[in-house]
Amino acid sequence: MTDSSQQFLNEHQELKAGECFRFACHPGVSCFGACCSALDLMLTPYDALRLRHTTGQTSREFITLFANLMAMPEVGLPMLHMRMLADARHHCPFQRETGCAVYQDRPSACRTYPLGRATQRDAEGNVVERIFMAREAHCHGFDEGTDFDAAAWMHDQGLEPYNQANDRYMALAEDLRAFETLTGRHIGQKQLGMAGLALYQPDEFQPFLAQSGLMDRLDMTEARKQDVLGDEEACLDFGYDWLELSLMGHTEHLQPKNSKR
Repeated sequence: MTDSSQQFLNEHQELKAGECFRFACHPGVSCFGACCSALDLMLTPYDALRLRHTTGQTSREFITLFANLMAMPEVGLPMLHMRMLADARHHCPFQRETGCAVYQDRPSACRTYPLGRATQRDAEGNVVERIFMAREAHCHGFDEGTDFDAAAWMHDQGLEPYNQANDRYMALAEDLRAFETLTGRHIGQKQLGMAGLALYQPDEFQPFLAQSGLMDRLDMTEARKQDVLGDEEACLDFGYDWLELSLMGHTEHLQPKNSKR
């Protein structure tokens, strides 16, 4: 669990299993758009991929225009933060008077609001989630709307693929943190650079994979190789497998050719 996640847990009330809340956000709500300014908004690799697809940009163009590249505390994994506009209120670059210009591909944190989701793994490696309610003073969305529990809200907001992909990102960070604590070894800058390529630049990682022959040295079917080279979501999924293998020497999902399982 990251420090920011722990801070969220400390400041917000946990939503119990099955507990319902009422919420709606639309232009008729008096505070509409008030939560879209001055954000400290982390973009996970899947967030960035979806935003790039709706803006039609390359990863390099997207990062240059809309994001700040940072390092995850303690681990050093690359991560992006949305760059707010340099206006008086520091609006999100995708905010419009009518709403969000990228609503169908909006980031996971925006989809989850007014809830917050924190995850960690149990002893068996299963993801355990805790859901929290963010009741901010300016928000009037709780005055109307439909009753939801956490699961219904996540489904309504289309969060299933986001949560699945984001859980892999956080698991990679958690595993790296444990690996460095156990071994005393730290990931080098070259390896972190490759991590940035695999996580946030699948459009550039794909030609690297095609030209380097890296996948030919791994136990992969031809069908999966073609998926990785032809679909950026499949490439991101492979990127997690490859980083687990290359950074920590093991993964459940990928093996070198002729290795003993």
